[in-house]
Amino acid sequence: MNDTLMADNIVEQAAAWRAAGRRVALATVVSTWGSSPRPVGSQMAVDDRGSMAGSVSGGCIEGAVAHEAAKTMEDGEPRVLSFGITNEMAWEVGLACGGQVQVYIEAVE
Repeated sequence: MNDTLMADNIVEQAAAWRAAGRRVALATVVSTWGSSPRPVGSQMAVDDRGSMAGSVSGGCIEGAVAHEAAKTMEDGEPRVLSFGITNEMAWEVGLACGGQVQVYIEAVE
């Protein structure tokens, strides 16, 4: 599946969750440096039940992103998360690939 089709499916899933009355946040990779599991523009949608669609890292930081997405759904405040070799949390969640990733999280209205 190409990246455009995958992104469309993520946005469609987020829209379906919103139509069902769920709160939703969308996480997007906004920058990378060095070795990164997913390219800029990769997205992941998270709903208030903990369901996820898409990927921002191939699995290594998804849990941390979902946790912050829950905060964004609660308070409506967007967030920028940075993970990388210099970030202790990234090591804890498994981003030991030597690169850096920035993820922007916003609530879907």
